[in-house]
Amino acid sequence: MLQTTANEMKVIFDKQNAYQWTVRRSTAAERVQKLTALRDAIVANSQAIIQAAQQDYDRPANDEQNQIHAVIFSINHAIDNVAKWMEPEEVPSQPGSRAQIIYEPKGVVCIMGTWNSPLSTNIHPLAEAIAAGNCVMIKPSELTPHYSQVLKDIIVDIFDEQEVAVVLGDAKVAEELLTYPFNHFFFTGSPRVGKIVMAGAAKNLAGVTLELGGKSPAILDKGANFQQAAQQLVFGKVLMSGQFCICPDYVFVHEEDVATFVATYDAIVKAMIYDEDGNIRNTGRTAIVNDIHYNRLKKLFDDAVAKGAAVLSGGTFNDELRLIEPTILGNITDDMLIVEEEIFGPLTFIHTYTEIESVIQYISVRPKPLALYIFSEDEAFQQKVLQSTASGGVTINGIVMHNTHPELPFGGINNSGMGSFHGSHGFKTFSHARAVYTVLPS
Repeated sequence: MLQTTANEMKVIFDKQNAYQWTVRRSTAAERVQKLTALRDAIVANSQAIIQAAQQDYDRPANDEQNQIHAVIFSINHAIDNVAKWMEPEEVPSQPGSRAQIIYEPKGVVCIMGTWNSPLSTNIHPLAEAIAAGNCVMIKPSELTPHYSQVLKDIIVDIFDEQEVAVVLGDAKVAEELLTYPFNHFFFTGSPRVGKIVMAGAAKNLAGVTLELGGKSPAILDKGANFQQAAQQLVFGKVLMSGQFCICPDYVFVHEEDVATFVATYDAIVKAMIYDEDGNIRNTGRTAIVNDIHYNRLKKLFDDAVAKGAAVLSGGTFNDELRLIEPTILGNITDDMLIVEEEIFGPLTFIHTYTEIESVIQYISVRPKPLALYIFSEDEAFQQKVLQSTASGGVTINGIVMHNTHPELPFGGINNSGMGSFHGSHGFKTFSHARAVYTVLPS
C-alpha cells in the first residue's frame, strides 16, 4: 500500500478548502445523485470488498456481505431523506418576525476509520457528510491495506479529489492530518487515540466526533431467558471474533444462575463452532487481525488464569490461524488486566451478584460504556437499570441491535465517545445549525 505524502495531502486539503463553497450550495437532487453513485459503486465492487476483507483478516464472505448490506441500507436512508433533512426548521417567534434553523455544511471534514469494520466506519459517515454538503478526506486504517486500497479505488472512480479523497498510510499520515484546519474530525477507534485526535483538533478549534469503545457490560436478570441471552452473547463473540466496539466485554449473572448460564453458553458454542467429530471448525470464522492483537488477547487470558481466574467454557487458542474459541472466565478480581482493558476479542468474564444494586454501583463508578445490554422480561428491572446507569446506547434482550436502526443515534459518552451519527443524527453531526432571525415588513 502506497503512503500518501504530506505534499499530496496538503494539495488535496487546499483544493477542498477552496471547493467547499461550491459544494455547500449543492441541491438535494445533486446530493442524491452523489449518494446514488456511491451506493452503486459499492454494489459493483462488492466482490472486491469481500476479497479484501478475506485477505486482510480472513473475514467470512457472509459477514462482510452483511456489512455491505448495512452500509447500502444507510446510504439508501440518506437518499430517501436528504431533501427533508435540508429543509429549514421553523421555530415559534414573536409577531412581525420569523425564526428558522438552517442546517448548513461544516465545510471540509476528515473521517478516520478503523480496521475492524472499514466500510461501516469510513463509508457510512461519508454518506452522511455528503448528505450534509461537505468536502471529505478519508483516512482508513493501515492494518487493512487491501481493503483501504479498494476504498480508495472506489472513491477515485466517482469523486474528484477536490470533493472526496482517500489518503493512505500509517499513524504519521494521521498525525499530519491533525495539523490541518479541518472544520470537523470524525474518528472511530480507541479512547487512547481519541484523546490524541481531540488534542490535535483543539489546535484549530475543529469540531470533533469520537466513536470510541470501552468495556460494555451485559446484565442478566435473575431467572432470565438464558437460551436467548447466551445465544446473543455467543453471537457477539463469534461475529468478527468479538472485534467490534459494542461487543459485550463482561456479564453480570445472578449467583444462583451461573451454572445454568455457563452450561447453556457452552452448548451453544459447541453447536456453533464444533463439527460432528468434536473438532473446532477453522473455516467461516474471522481471524484476530494480526499477531499483535492475538498476543494481546493471549496475555489477557494468561494473566487472568495466573491470578486465579477459572476457565468456565472454552479456552482453546490456535496460534497458526489466530483463532480463539469463545471463552468465559470466572473468579475474576480487579487486579486482572482483563478487567481494565477493552477486550476486543472472543473472551468474556462473569461477575456474580445477589442484588441488582451492586451491579448498578459497579457500572456507575467506572467509565461510561459505549453499549449496555439488559436481558430481562421485567419492565421494572429494565427501567431501574436504565435510570441508574449511563451508556452510549442500550439493547434490551439482544445485542448490537440499537446500532442497526437508521434513526437511533449511535455514539458514546465521555470515555466511550463524543457525538453521534446515523440518519438525521449523522446529517446534523456534519452540519452547523445556523440561526436566522428575520424582521418582517410592517
